[in-house]
Amino acid sequence: MQIGIIGLPLSGKTTIFNALTRGHADVANFASGKLQVHTASVQVPDTRIDVLTKMFNPRKTIYAQVIYNDIAGLARGIGEKGGMDGNLLNQIVQNDALVHVVRVFENDNVPHLEGSISPARDLEMLDTELILSDLGVVERRIERLKTSLGKGGATPQEREAFQRELAQLERFQTTLEGGGLLRDLELSAAELKPLRSLALTTLKPTLVVLNTGEQNADQQRASIRYDHKQTQIVALQGKIEMELAQMSDEEAQMFLAEFGISEPSLPRVIHLSYQLLGLQSFFTVGEDEVRAWTIPVGATAVEAAGTIHTDLAKGFVRAEVVSYDNLIQSGGMHQAKTAGVLRLEGKEYVVQDGDIVHIRSSI
Repeated sequence: MQIGIIGLPLSGKTTIFNALTRGHADVANFASGKLQVHTASVQVPDTRIDVLTKMFNPRKTIYAQVIYNDIAGLARGIGEKGGMDGNLLNQIVQNDALVHVVRVFENDNVPHLEGSISPARDLEMLDTELILSDLGVVERRIERLKTSLGKGGATPQEREAFQRELAQLERFQTTLEGGGLLRDLELSAAELKPLRSLALTTLKPTLVVLNTGEQNADQQRASIRYDHKQTQIVALQGKIEMELAQMSDEEAQMFLAEFGISEPSLPRVIHLSYQLLGLQSFFTVGEDEVRAWTIPVGATAVEAAGTIHTDLAKGFVRAEVVSYDNLIQSGGMHQAKTAGVLRLEGKEYVVQDGDIVHIRSSI
């Protein structure tokens, strides 16, 4: 899973990036105007993995991973004049979801480029730029489709596909021209599939992070109205969280207690990102390895097998499944089998979050 961190210049994006990744990327008090991207891979924290590791004492433990990409500040006007710069657009669209950092903190040493602090204005400003960029992409694709339909040589099946895509894009065009975000539309997986290559930014699930600096985070969250589908809002004390990320575990616990923070930002942001993307974890366990795997909510046993290895999906016979809670209550795999909570499931079984799965395969 890749998550892109975006925001206006001097919103504290890199501060949030450092907080999430325990990174040390330079935090500047000015906007450089250059396209810079910081990238880091982070283990997805999951206490269930820790418990399973103690139970099975494997040679290695592998957590799920999430990649964060801290993308250069997106200034006013980036979506105009024919659309967003190709390199910048490519950095944004390669991500599965976006973290939009919005500045709430006051700091005289870091002046806001608009001259004042207004989270609602900044949210609308960046949304407008992304809408304009998407509108340019959609309009160009519509022109190409109309040209293709006006020419001969296309098969009936190709013409039908062109017409379906054109109808969908014209719907997108209407939404964007009205200032709407594409993620607010009701779209099926089948409708989205032919449009994935278009790199539409407002389709992406988005977590809005209100960067409060050192101010009280909860009060700031309550003051913002931003109601969109596939969107969540969280307020973080960015500067404090970044300092916290650089500490030892013992120091961090004392720091959390002093500032009244329930948990560091990393678990909160990752868990919210999983919810937005409709993701969950299942586990494989044994003496060699305890490992977390990421799959979509609703994925079947054979799809989970394919996540582990394509050969397991091809030769799928059965899946041995036990829920995490039942395994822990039983005390081990043998006890779970004796208690009747370890069961055999077929290809169509819908894997649940926290399932421990062992695939039986003919290959």
